[in-house]
Amino acid sequence: MSEQKHLECLLTQGKITRRDFLARLSALGITATLSPALLTTSVSAATPQKGGRLRLGVAGGSTTDSLDPGKITDAMAQSINWQVRNCLVEVDHKGHPVPELAESWEPIPGAAKWMFKLRQDVEFHNGKALEAEDVIFSINHHRGKDSKSAAKGIVDPIQDIRADGNHIVVFTLKEGNADFPFILSDYHLTIVPAGTTGAEWEKGAGTGGYVLVSHEPGYNALTKRNPNYWKQSRAHFDEVETIGIADVTARATALNTGQIDAMNRFELKTIHLLKRVTGLQIINVTGNRHFSIPMLTDREPFNDNDVRLALKYAIDREHVLQQILRGYGSIGNDHPIGPNQKYYASELPQRKYDPDKARFHMKKAGMLDYPFQLHGADAAFGGAVDAAVLFKEHAAKAGIKIEVVREPNDGYWENVWMKKPWVMCYWSGRATADWMFSTAYAQDSPWNDSFWKNERFNKLLREARAELDDDKRSELYAECQKIVRDEGGVVIPVFANWIEAATNKLNIGNPAGNWEMDGQRAPERWWFKS
Repeated sequence: MSEQKHLECLLTQGKITRRDFLARLSALGITATLSPALLTTSVSAATPQKGGRLRLGVAGGSTTDSLDPGKITDAMAQSINWQVRNCLVEVDHKGHPVPELAESWEPIPGAAKWMFKLRQDVEFHNGKALEAEDVIFSINHHRGKDSKSAAKGIVDPIQDIRADGNHIVVFTLKEGNADFPFILSDYHLTIVPAGTTGAEWEKGAGTGGYVLVSHEPGYNALTKRNPNYWKQSRAHFDEVETIGIADVTARATALNTGQIDAMNRFELKTIHLLKRVTGLQIINVTGNRHFSIPMLTDREPFNDNDVRLALKYAIDREHVLQQILRGYGSIGNDHPIGPNQKYYASELPQRKYDPDKARFHMKKAGMLDYPFQLHGADAAFGGAVDAAVLFKEHAAKAGIKIEVVREPNDGYWENVWMKKPWVMCYWSGRATADWMFSTAYAQDSPWNDSFWKNERFNKLLREARAELDDDKRSELYAECQKIVRDEGGVVIPVFANWIEAATNKLNIGNPAGNWEMDGQRAPERWWFKS
């Protein structure tokens, strides 16, 4: 019996879930598809209930938010985008790629060409049928030398996209990439009707489970269930209200008083109090989220690697983990690949707090008397300003002077991040090493937030992307991590669990950790208990 047939038998017997079936097929490199017959025989763990208005209180909104997928940067717009739109590929709660608008995909040997077969039962909110031209338009929106999209770096490896009829899209890459389906799950790469432009982006047209009713950027958005949604087992709420609440205390108060049903980025300093409140639940999910402190390496004094090393040795990571995260996370090692990722370099020595080494490198750079300014706001992450103050105290023991500059929350990502020389930041992380490195460390990526350029790193990244031998690929990514740790322009002190809170009236199941709020799919995956 073939492996695919064996998995089909397990599915029909209810011994594995539909998600597990698709994930295991994908892991085997078998075309990921699921017939209607198998869908009807799979066993559901719980019966979703329809109805109600889900009210999400979220940090990560700004008055400068846009629903142009290429301009989306933070949580509020991410959530709204995925309420109204879909990607070709979805990442499940186990971190596996599973079909979404793509019914199946298949690599041509060498993984430099991929064929994606589209579902044929999907309509946009305006009634237009999904076709290959819509996918090509949506992905091309992020490509080209003049593109300003934040996803430009991850789609740059695409050499060509063409249609093979109305429901097959063929991607030709510049080089092989075994992880390519993961890339098409990125929240920037949601699919829109071909020809969308200008003010039409803000109408939120898509194929998603909800239709946009209103949107006041940074403050409020309302969506209603799409009556023709092609995923019959998803999008259970009648309406979803997404409310921007920047202040964590205000979010917690709104939850405690029943004004909202769920909130992101809970204040860990008060989590012990939440545990005493009846009717609420804590959502604690391990993912790839990490707090980072990038410096612009194309400017003095951060163009000197001794300065960068000094600052990396000058922070007490264990103290940050306990004080800021209350232990809900793990220690970082100045590179963005987390311990639960496949190619994590576990053998790489952990950098530790060492004021003497910090002083040595800063003195070598001749910058011991330099007044460093560290810009931050809690828009970067909950406790970002407190973490910056801790860093200041840690660095002082090495004779390094840091002034913490508190910035406004609103507009932080547009006016501070990648603008000021040294800032507080967070990354949700990415499902694969290539995706994370390509997004924020590759030389030409629009989100290379340290403006770092390293010829050896970029060469290794290209080689690892195309390498199909798993052991060789692991070695290449290990060296990438070492280079970023020792030469990169970012301090990464900790990896943080996703900590959220919700009413216990919500059925949440097994939330994903690829993004916050169940992979930003809470409105689609959750429902109110009967």
